[in-house]
Amino acid sequence: MPTNARAPGLNIVVLAAGFSSRLGQPKALARIHGVSLLRRTVRLIAALRAARIIVVVPPAAARYREQARLRGAAPGAVTLAANPHRGQGLSSSVRCGLAHAWYCSAVLLLPVDLPHLTLNDLGRLVRRWRAAPGRVHAARMGTHGGAPLILPKRLFPRAVRVVGDSGLRGLLAELPVAAREWVDLPSARIDVDTAADLAAARRRWRSDSRASSPGELAKRP
Repeated sequence: MPTNARAPGLNIVVLAAGFSSRLGQPKALARIHGVSLLRRTVRLIAALRAARIIVVVPPAAARYREQARLRGAAPGAVTLAANPHRGQGLSSSVRCGLAHAWYCSAVLLLPVDLPHLTLNDLGRLVRRWRAAPGRVHAARMGTHGGAPLILPKRLFPRAVRVVGDSGLRGLLAELPVAAREWVDLPSARIDVDTAADLAAARRRWRSDSRASSPGELAKRP
């Protein structure tokens, strides 16, 4: 990944506190090729060298702590933020993450359930943010934007007022065109929401005979 895509002024918030009711197990702990989605996500974003990584988790998070640990990382490189209000929907996890990242210049909000997300796509998003740090930069989802997205600090006060389970979709839609940019991130188009999604992700990874280790799998589109 190009060095100019590194993000020392950015905090990354991984959203991993959902109930995962349609999947039937916590998404963050679901395993593909022996690696949990949470561990894969944290390993992937570590290469961005952001100022902090904050993982929003359920109140009882012992299993999450082990999966979020980065071998060889400095103490405090990954912070777990428990969300006791996760029953209020995705917006509660966004608020929890922003509360722990309030004094940074921007936050990358990243769902934990993107099994094919690549470093190249995340790097593209970060580079666009560096070129225009006052804008929201979000993954293109048809005609609108969605996560992963980078939210500048000036929008934190509006983001923490959002309620419900639709995340920041409404806020993004309200922004003037000049204040936002949708970025093509092909590897972010597929998420794990159901057992069928998880099975499909596992089949895709098994079919790639070139991916022989968790480190190599983290780079796969």
